Amino acid sequence: MSNGLIPATILTGFLGSGKTTLLKRVLTEAHGQKIAVIENEFGEENIDNDILVMDSNEQVIQMSNGCVCCTIREDLRSTLSDLAEKRRKGELDFERVVIETTGLADPGPVAQTFFMDDEIAESYLLDSVLTLVDAKHADQQLDTRQEARRQIGFADQIFISKTDLVDEDAVHALTHRIKHMNPRAPQQKVHFGEVPLSQVFDLRGFNLNAKLEIDPEFLTAADDHDHDHHGHDHDHDHDHEHGEHCDHPHHHAHDDDVKSMVFRSDRAFNAAKLEDFLGSIVQVYGPKLLRYKGVLWMKGADRKVIFQGVHQLMGSDLGPKWLPSEKKQSKMVFIGIDLPRDILQQGLEGCLV
Repeated sequence: MSNGLIPATILTGFLGSGKTTLLKRVLTEAHGQKIAVIENEFGEENIDNDILVMDSNEQVIQMSNGCVCCTIREDLRSTLSDLAEKRRKGELDFERVVIETTGLADPGPVAQTFFMDDEIAESYLLDSVLTLVDAKHADQQLDTRQEARRQIGFADQIFISKTDLVDEDAVHALTHRIKHMNPRAPQQKVHFGEVPLSQVFDLRGFNLNAKLEIDPEFLTAADDHDHDHHGHDHDHDHDHEHGEHCDHPHHHAHDDDVKSMVFRSDRAFNAAKLEDFLGSIVQVYGPKLLRYKGVLWMKGADRKVIFQGVHQLMGSDLGPKWLPSEKKQSKMVFIGIDLPRDILQQGLEGCLV
């Protein structure tokens, strides 16, 4: 990292989804990278057994492969600032941080720590939120626990474990369900935590300059509706075009409260109006907005404007120039709980030039 910031990754997922397995795997295969792990709780399955050298009175434990592990003492903020200070003084050597949250945690406040606190923001760069989903128990967990749904909504990358324990239809239905909640995050099946490091680190999910990658098929499907649904609710999900057959009707029963909405427009935004509107939306709906992100065409700007946010915290940045050959357009994705779709749709349309 040329800017000297320490990249941080948040690992979240329900109990039994395999977070610890994935973490052990990453640590044992760290390929010369020194990683500091912050555990939000010591659950039944600790990370220590195989790879810790010793237990110490201090809660920072050095591992045999040069990684460091610690439990959160007071709160995340002070743990992060302690680690950064020890690193500056040369007492600890690590290149990146992985924060493993408890099975029931909402990753939101953890992510917010990196934006709200100046001292943390000067030392760390939040890279991404990874969410592990246990294919066998996911439907029940998603049906009954809002935290599980929030973890999906927050993710930059989703890993689905234990797919060998369920049939193919069930996996298909699950990936489909997750796609509705979070179209932004790529999904990948993992077997016993076997994931290449390139899919775990440096994903730049929170990087404002990162490209807004959304599955293009999702966008075309979303377009047909999100453009002109007047007041009707989206219980019916999107229609299935592009030869995508929906031969598992049971999944339509899931009307999850975590939903996504895509807004696109070929007309430019009036910057002042948009800023006012988004400001008020974030004030009112902030706690229910999990992640939102967009690439915007602003009237009079020769560069793209890239914006993103978590809950009430929103940031924007100038992106690359629009190429002469490029079709100028805006596209935004909102992921949240009971999204006020009509308000967002009408409000955003009202900010267009």
